[in-house]
Amino acid sequence: MRRVVLAVIATIAAGPAFSQAYPSKPITMIVPFAAGGPTDLLARIIGERMGKELGQQFIIENVTGAAGTIAMAKLARAAPDGYTIGIGHVGTNVANAVIYTKLGFDLVNDLEPIARLPANPMLVVSSNNVPAKTLKELVEYLKANPDKVSGGTAGIGSGSHLGALAFNKATGATYQLVPYRGTGPAMQDLIGNQIQVMVDQSSNSLPQVQAGKIRAYAQTSAKRSPAMADIPTAAEAGYPMEIMIWNGLWAPKGTPKDIIDKLNAAAVAALSDPAVRKRMEELGQDLPTVEEMKPAAFAAFQKAELTRWKPILEAAGVKFE
Repeated sequence: MRRVVLAVIATIAAGPAFSQAYPSKPITMIVPFAAGGPTDLLARIIGERMGKELGQQFIIENVTGAAGTIAMAKLARAAPDGYTIGIGHVGTNVANAVIYTKLGFDLVNDLEPIARLPANPMLVVSSNNVPAKTLKELVEYLKANPDKVSGGTAGIGSGSHLGALAFNKATGATYQLVPYRGTGPAMQDLIGNQIQVMVDQSSNSLPQVQAGKIRAYAQTSAKRSPAMADIPTAAEAGYPMEIMIWNGLWAPKGTPKDIIDKLNAAAVAALSDPAVRKRMEELGQDLPTVEEMKPAAFAAFQKAELTRWKPILEAAGVKFE
């Protein structure tokens, strides 16, 4: 009996010591899309800085497929020890909860919010081969060629898919949707005119626009972002369409609170770094406040976003089993 009591005491005592020693090895960050896309880029920028803060390397693991649901399933089933976390956004961690009816896990209740990350508007972009020069001309071109134009997405429920739905609703124009494992590969096909249009996160598209490799027509923010002040908003062009793709970090349910707090503090430090902030601003990203980044505030925000998007997606009839 005495041995049992001593074992229990030893286990209880080891708990705080384990957390205090955290992290003692590299941390894996699951990314739900292919390398080279906007989520992957954000993960690498944030992960590198968080690694310096915590004294351990962040290993990026790209787990692609089904618009991020495969990655989030892997995260939900990982050990809740702080050594596996995941990055996602409004598509992977809100829209997919409505769209995918047989996930086998709960995107809200089976994951622990760590920190809210930057958000960016979408850009309506095309291959340089498309003759349209303005958003109005693009809409007219798409309406005249509905079966000849294709556009890329990262799959049903992805940010680029939500952007396409918003574009279709605002303009009445449609095009053939081609799913990819991420908008990184889709961007390469857009540059090569294998697809012609895309509604993509600005952090992914803006560098290609600035390099002259693709054409931008409008941004989906309420007002022009300072990073792309020469690109009009969709509303300015006569097609009101406001959509921001916010990002965040999550851990498996049951991850100790003090570990969540350490990860949150590292994320806050990362976004407080002048070099990181400058890079985010160059990509057209809006940074959250420290208060908005807190785990409890982020959890409330995610639930509010689910309430907001659920009727929109249900009305659009977007479902996947």
